[in-house]
Amino acid sequence: MSASRPIARKGARGNPGQPASHSADASALPTPRDVVYQIRSQRDTLSATERKVADAILDDIASASGATVDQLARKAGVSIAAISRFARAVGCDDTRDLKLKLARASAVGERFLAGDVPEESTFYARLYGDIEATLRAHLPLFSEAVFEQAAGIVRDARMIYIFGMGGASAALAQEMQSRLVRLGYGVAAYSDSVLLRMVAATLDARDAVVILSASGLTPEILDVARIVRQYRARIVALTDPSTPLAKLADVSIPIHTAETDFIYKPSASRYAMLLAIDILATELALIHQDDTKEKLRRIKLALDEYRGGPNRLPLGD
Repeated sequence: MSASRPIARKGARGNPGQPASHSADASALPTPRDVVYQIRSQRDTLSATERKVADAILDDIASASGATVDQLARKAGVSIAAISRFARAVGCDDTRDLKLKLARASAVGERFLAGDVPEESTFYARLYGDIEATLRAHLPLFSEAVFEQAAGIVRDARMIYIFGMGGASAALAQEMQSRLVRLGYGVAAYSDSVLLRMVAATLDARDAVVILSASGLTPEILDVARIVRQYRARIVALTDPSTPLAKLADVSIPIHTAETDFIYKPSASRYAMLLAIDILATELALIHQDDTKEKLRRIKLALDEYRGGPNRLPLGD
């Protein structure tokens, strides 16, 4: 009798034998073509008629994406056939494909297509204003009970791991590591997606993971959080409370993003995350004040002997 063969199962895309996995799906997704870049970069090489179409589209991308071919042709002052030639010239299959790509570009947001540029003399005040507004908005959200719960998880852990990917989250993971290591906690920060998975697979119920993610939507972060939960390590998340990451966490410290139309400045939400880190670190420092004071004294002594300087320099640099 021949050995029985396993029945092939359909994967996420219906292919026999292909396991349904996030990574397989992600690798199969096509890279979106940036039609706005194609139009802008090729404009000067197009024919005079095609340049009219390019200018009509770039004048108002959102309107162009919703216009009929006839309407777009009238706006550009060209024939319908010229619209078809233009679509192929910028890498689209046809006018329908052109409109789909324009709609996708428009969905990114008008603020990235037009831009809001303030007077050079006023943007300093605008930066400060956005930071101040962010901090004021978060103060009522940062309840003492939430930070006490988070501190309890971190305080009792054998080892603390801090995960953050991308821009501010990766940088602030290092910042949080710096805050906690001076208090004598065993702590390590990671931002590489492969290392995150490797570390998560080594944890158990004695460990704690602090995950920083303003969006709470990054696929790699969500995958890692599920691995952490599988091995019963506890999670403190600094993230938007309505996101999937917040639902995976044992304690979620709320971080809200409220991006403005001024796209040229960094997100002010990272100041809210930094404030949350400072509050949590101080909460942990005050749990064992005498022990904390002794560790900070040693650090100050070691730094002063190394670098010199006045007595009021910070513990670090």
